[in-house]
Amino acid sequence: MISENLLPFKLGKTEEVISAMSGLSLFGEFALSIGLKEEVKRNFEPPGSGRGFDAYEYVFSMVLMLQSGGEHLEDIKKISEDVGLRKVLNLKRVPTSDANGDWLRRKGLKGVEGIERVNNAFLRRILKRDGIKGYTLDIDATGIEAEKREAKMTYKGFKGYMPIIGHLAENGFILAFEFREGNESPGSRNLEFYRKCKEFLPKKKRIKYFRADSASYQAKLMDELEEDGVKYAIGGDLDAAVREVIRSVRDKDYVKYRDGEVSEGIHIFNKGKYPFRLIIYRRYRERSLFEEDGYDYNVYATNFTNEEKSAAEVLNYYFHRGEDSENRIKELKLDFSMERLPCGQYEANALFFAIGCLSYNLFKMFVRAALPQSFWKSRVTTLRYHIYNVAGRIIETGRSLWLKVRKDSYELFEGIRRKIAINSG
Repeated sequence: MISENLLPFKLGKTEEVISAMSGLSLFGEFALSIGLKEEVKRNFEPPGSGRGFDAYEYVFSMVLMLQSGGEHLEDIKKISEDVGLRKVLNLKRVPTSDANGDWLRRKGLKGVEGIERVNNAFLRRILKRDGIKGYTLDIDATGIEAEKREAKMTYKGFKGYMPIIGHLAENGFILAFEFREGNESPGSRNLEFYRKCKEFLPKKKRIKYFRADSASYQAKLMDELEEDGVKYAIGGDLDAAVREVIRSVRDKDYVKYRDGEVSEGIHIFNKGKYPFRLIIYRRYRERSLFEEDGYDYNVYATNFTNEEKSAAEVLNYYFHRGEDSENRIKELKLDFSMERLPCGQYEANALFFAIGCLSYNLFKMFVRAALPQSFWKSRVTTLRYHIYNVAGRIIETGRSLWLKVRKDSYELFEGIRRKIAINSG
């Protein structure tokens, strides 16, 4: 007996070519139009045999997989099995998940260097014409948990990795990244990473502002920022010297700020060249028999003058990095599946992470260059719902290839393709 709760439809089969992700072809067309294929070929060695996959085929398949929401290398199959999508993108071959994994292990850190060059080529091109001369650089390390045999224990108490990422606050692009072992300190080589970020900018462009947490509270880094004319706001450490500065500030010098009070002092590192303002933020708590007073303290170092920013304005500026950096790192990890890495080897995971950063940047470029302004602040999850996962029929007639979508998507798709054509090359 058939239940009355079942819906009255029948299943049937069709020989028509239908893509479940026809809108992903728009992103793919954009990536190809700006030269992804050529850049990858330029920065990677050709395959060892005529039948081998080209580096571009590996990179493009993984970029598409990450754009579509794939979380594991096995999800490459979703791209491979979408015959309609492959027809539109002229993807004759897609490497299997095993082939992609082997390539990641084979190329390793040399492959990371190649992806960095590809990423840098696109960024230089787009930054040259954005009208901005000085950028805000936000750098931050993030933990990625990985129960892999070779993964090292992080300071947060789990095994994994601790990559550092440099974002440009004005546009959200990842300017630079460095994949690190889990047991490496978040403060390790931050001066060298800052220099790397500087090198990646086009000529006549510069880092004008710098924000980071206390991992960058380092004399050499802050001295170089000062000498470069970069204004910074950096989380500080409550060491003995800083506590002396706090004790020297009178209660009447504090002013109300959010759920606490703010004041400031002047400080200099023992081995530092330049003094800096030390912004002191305190919040009241219940007194303890083992504490000097009833406050919790946080401090922040800055070389903004009082005329440029008051103590409260420095804090507002620093806390905004949560939106400009921390949320974007979450977006990279959650939306582009960088919170789980596919391989057991550090070098292979470093390359997969680099491809994730490239995919993230290509998405940001696609949104700004080809989508209506209403999408400019959207995450890729929104694009998957409104664009990528729109079903389409693929029809070949004579020498023409047609992608047919429902009427309410046609106008949006047509506008996107028009903008891709304008921005190509």
